Amino acid sequence: MPEATDADGLTVGQVSTRLDVTVRALHHWDEIGLARPSLRTAAGYRLYTAGDLERLHRIVVYRDIGLGLDRIRAILEDSTADVPGALRAQRAQVAEWIDRLQQLSAGLDRMIDAHERGLLLTIEQQAAICGPQWNPDSPAQARQRYGDTTQWRQYAERSASRGPEEWQAIADAVADLDRALGDAMDAGVTPGSPEANQLVERHREVFASYFPLTRQMQVCLGRTYEADPGFAAHYDGIRPGLATWFRRIIDASARAHSIDPDTATWQ
Repeated sequence: MPEATDADGLTVGQVSTRLDVTVRALHHWDEIGLARPSLRTAAGYRLYTAGDLERLHRIVVYRDIGLGLDRIRAILEDSTADVPGALRAQRAQVAEWIDRLQQLSAGLDRMIDAHERGLLLTIEQQAAICGPQWNPDSPAQARQRYGDTTQWRQYAERSASRGPEEWQAIADAVADLDRALGDAMDAGVTPGSPEANQLVERHREVFASYFPLTRQMQVCLGRTYEADPGFAAHYDGIRPGLATWFRRIIDASARAHSIDPDTATWQ
């Protein structure tokens, strides 16, 4: 235990430095009677004795392991207090904190990986979910292209909490939508019709698995589906001309919501 270096004791400032406790905390403990300095100088300054320092040291130790001030007072002032029992209970609580912190650390690791990689699946898992045509370089290419955007951050936050089962459910929903689009085109569904508008809404709902999609953003995606060779090949592989038809039903739905597809921007 720390002891006073001279017979007159130590000032509040000296104790603050020695025990690494704020002066404010020492004043508070003095005010509530938890740890009061025993001496006073002729000028009215209060000094802490060696015995005071011993009590303060115990307070600091108990406080640092998480005990509240009322519990600390009871331990210090009640000679019958079960100190080992109180410490064991506190140790159990600390163990719970450590477990929660470890879980938080693991979650942060996944969040970091998701922001850097996008898809937290092995190459084998990606191929099993997306099919043999899946390009394992796609997540890295997407990160390079979109990594500085708000949408990538939103996508990463969703990705961090997903495992293979969740991604499989999303892939199934996308595949079901693709089939429904092809069937609707075969059935002669026209842009602007209730059936077409329902498919456009379904697309926004499915796409929200990646990040929230506004109608204006959906119009921009429709243009990309038609103009980008990779997307166009995907949709036209389902039905010839599906990429253009899909863009047209998105545009028609946008007009119904007072959005001009020709001037729509990514917002």
